Amino acid sequence: LGLTQQAAAKRMGIPQPKVSGMMRGDFTNLSERKLMDCLNRLGYDIEIKVRPAAEPIGHLTLATA
Repeated sequence: LGLTQQAAAKRMGIPQPKVSGMMRGDFTNLSERKLMDCLNRLGYDIEIKVRPAAEPIGHLTLATA
């Protein structure tokens, strides 16, 4: 998107240091709901698929397009 961290923070409604942490892969204290809200505010749609697991214990995968 070409946004600065400050501009992204303003658009997402979170403090700039939190954006900095996210850019480093730190999602501590960020709920799934807040992450989805941030992505929506940045113009992304979110799709969650639930299907039977191929193994006894399922896996969680995040993919971006």
